[in-house]
Amino acid sequence: MKNSLDFSIPSVQSRTCLQWLQGQLKGLFAGLERARTRRLLAQLDDRQLADLGISHADRSNELDKPFWR
Repeated sequence: MKNSLDFSIPSVQSRTCLQWLQGQLKGLFAGLERARTRRLLAQLDDRQLADLGISHADRSNELDKPFWR
């Protein structure tokens, strides 16, 4: 018997599924990063907000957003 290796090329459908999964993971990690930075924004005091040029209204608007936006 001959030893043969399977060098099959992934199908278009499996690549599409992989790309979909990668997109979902990127979206999840981006949302988690937005949530993290919003938690940090919530911890800033008045002086720090003024240094960054962020108003209380701007901060409130940002903190009210869900993590996926």
